[in-house]
Amino acid sequence: MHPISITVELMVGFLALFIMTKLLGKVSLAQITIFDFISAVVLGELVGNAIYDNEVKLGSILYAVMLWGALIFIMEFFTQKFRGSRKLLEGKPTIVIRNGQCDKKEMKKNKLDMNQLQNLLRQKDVFSVREVAYAIVETDGSVSVLKKPEYATPTTADMQLPQKPVFLSVTLINDGKVDWENLKKAGFDEAWLKKTLHKNQIDRYEDVFYMEWKQDEGVHINKMPPKAE
Repeated sequence: MHPISITVELMVGFLALFIMTKLLGKVSLAQITIFDFISAVVLGELVGNAIYDNEVKLGSILYAVMLWGALIFIMEFFTQKFRGSRKLLEGKPTIVIRNGQCDKKEMKKNKLDMNQLQNLLRQKDVFSVREVAYAIVETDGSVSVLKKPEYATPTTADMQLPQKPVFLSVTLINDGKVDWENLKKAGFDEAWLKKTLHKNQIDRYEDVFYMEWKQDEGVHINKMPPKAE
């Protein structure tokens, strides 16, 4: 293709996408829904293929962008006008930690395992599940966290209290399976683990959804939810 032709088509494609995005009122990339993400990918593919295909003319680029933009506009009109369509097109936030307890059922629905949840919590400066009263997976995949009162502000600095050493929590059991390496690193053995579980009326590792240990606060246990009959 001639450089001038590529330049013109690329600039037209860029301007068309930019104008369409402004008209549709898109939010930042970090806040897009699944539908927004699909729309962005398809628009990019339409313009990209049009630019590098010799048989595609400039008018085809504009038509493809406008047609897809119109479809997006119609979909967003429905989500604004009819509340029932929002769940299907945009998704809905999901509570994965409720009253300090991990909701395994909701985590499974969102294809979220304990390691992924911990990663998302750390991005919110939460390094232990025990600090969380509620955690909500938003429609963009991020997590919003409401901490328990004892872990929320005011901080020790606000209260002019002496600072205490900080410790990371260690995962000992995840989804019914013991992490023997972490158990050993924490300085414990199987006998200690069984004794600790027995104190909490738990006889089997498989009955524990999540268990962690923190040096200054001890153990925190989430039991497996009861099986539906």
